[in-house]
Amino acid sequence: MILITGGAGFIGANFVLDWLAHHHEPVINLDKLTYAGNLETLASLQGDARHLFVQGDIGDTALVARLLAEHRPRAVIHFAAESHVDRSIHGAEDFVQTNVVGTFRLLEAVRAYWSASPSADKTAFRFLHVSTDEVYGSLAPDAPAFTETHAYEPNSPYSASKAASDHLVRAWHHTHGLPVLTTNCSNNYGPFHFPEKLIPLMIVNALAGKPLPVYGDGMQVRDWLYVKDHCSAIRRVLEAGAVGETYNVGGWNEKPNIEIVHTVCALLDELRPRADGQPYTTQITHVKDRPGHDRRYAIDARKLEAELGWKPAETFETGIRKTVLWYLENADWVAHVQSGAYRQWVQDQYGAPVNA
Repeated sequence: MILITGGAGFIGANFVLDWLAHHHEPVINLDKLTYAGNLETLASLQGDARHLFVQGDIGDTALVARLLAEHRPRAVIHFAAESHVDRSIHGAEDFVQTNVVGTFRLLEAVRAYWSASPSADKTAFRFLHVSTDEVYGSLAPDAPAFTETHAYEPNSPYSASKAASDHLVRAWHHTHGLPVLTTNCSNNYGPFHFPEKLIPLMIVNALAGKPLPVYGDGMQVRDWLYVKDHCSAIRRVLEAGAVGETYNVGGWNEKPNIEIVHTVCALLDELRPRADGQPYTTQITHVKDRPGHDRRYAIDARKLEAELGWKPAETFETGIRKTVLWYLENADWVAHVQSGAYRQWVQDQYGAPVNA
């Protein structure tokens, strides 16, 4: 059995679905169900005895300790995090509490469980921490891509909180011997992505006839990774990664945001044309740039390929088409996540959605 934190969020839920599609090994899914957690994403697992969902906080040490003691997982995969940069700019405290304090408390509960485990179980156990390329800061246009030894230079409250969690995980390995693995991924996209992030927001707003807000000149460059490729990378790192090592996970798809928006518009023009025959690009609106907006991220994933034999299966062209088609075919899921807390937060902060 494995314990997954944040398994009702975008990447975590995709991983739960991916894991149970490839393994019979059961999953304990611990998620607080904040605004971005959505059990509808996991509706296909209803009645599946391999999936045990527990609503709770990673910072609840007693709860985590009880789950570990009762279910004796051989691994913990830590996805749970506050992850939206805009939200971290408007209010950083939740990010510090979840990403820093929550990770600390989770590590302490896991360390106690691991320390008391039989020798063979201790040797086999893994704590896999899922992080982001944003901890490395911003790259110049012609600079080499981020490697695992790149200096940490976080520029937003979100990335600073993730950098802190990375350092805690490293310290618990070097100080206490906890067998950890860390992955730092590039921008994910794909099914079940919460529509405050760039790609799903563009799809949802385009179909609703709303503006497609693009920060500044739209030339911020990101490396785009299809979420199912990310899931396969995590499975491979858990299976064969060297204890204490960090592995960068990227899609080898560096593209500026404005190109992403034009690609989404072109696919929608093809797959769901506007009733008036006009292209969706007429809805693009440039808005004031985000404070401290990093200009470029790029992941060098050669270590993961060379040591563990992993590389992405999807190109950006195949992945983005699958993503747009998924959103066109799953309007009910989109309508559900746009209700309630998400809609109220967006209204309070912006008056209308903006992209991440």
